[in-house]
Amino acid sequence: MKKAENRIQKRILGQVRRAVDDYNMIEDNDRIAVGVSGGKDSLTLLVGLKFLQRFYPKKFELEAVTLTMGIGDTDFSGVEKLCKELGVNYTIEETIIGKIVFEARAEENPCSLCANMRRGALHNVAKKLGCNKVALGHNRNDVIETLLLSLFYEGRIHVFSPVTYLSRKDIFVIRPLIYSEEADIKGFIKSKNIEVVKNPCPANGLTKRSFIKEQLKILQKDIPMIKDNIFGAIKRSCIDNWASGASNGTSDTNNQLSCTNLETLY
Repeated sequence: MKKAENRIQKRILGQVRRAVDDYNMIEDNDRIAVGVSGGKDSLTLLVGLKFLQRFYPKKFELEAVTLTMGIGDTDFSGVEKLCKELGVNYTIEETIIGKIVFEARAEENPCSLCANMRRGALHNVAKKLGCNKVALGHNRNDVIETLLLSLFYEGRIHVFSPVTYLSRKDIFVIRPLIYSEEADIKGFIKSKNIEVVKNPCPANGLTKRSFIKEQLKILQKDIPMIKDNIFGAIKRSCIDNWASGASNGTSDTNNQLSCTNLETLY
């Protein structure tokens, strides 16, 4: 059992290092705000970046940031304890985003508005803390599901970039968990005995993303390599700056492809 736990930990930490290297996510003197919801992904990201900080040749600083939603009775004491153990400064920013989305606006499809408001609030806190980068815990499954969501519901081929530059905020967003499978992240959390915070969102498990996740499970029974194939296609297609080694990130102002000749894709 111990060997299996060590394998999972090494796999996750190795994937974080590879993603950071492949897309030049971290430079010397970076100050990175890690968005910490208290879920498995964000906690894995925080631990992974702290481990990377110990031996990575480029020196960087970390800040952990949690946004409250203003709904439910969420206890972040476990996150606070973990941050103390890691030696990472922890900031909890109180918001009423949940009340706005679910009560004032009563959104039928709340995810988009909620995500936009949370991103804006997180970027503002990061800037106040003197950070030039924000790290988010999107994993490999999220990459695949986002592509399918965009294709099925928006009629476009799009997925978030490994690195994005937000010109209006003058801040970079990085996603070091893009090579990590959700199942491995669950194993990592279990192996480290990390306490996860329950998601207070009323729409949790009832979203279009949840539907896509279930459909992928069904398809995987007949096409075992489906997730590998989709992820590989994303990297090979060069959409949204996914070409390995694309160093400068995608700008939010033009969202250009990293490939120099767009016509070769069609």
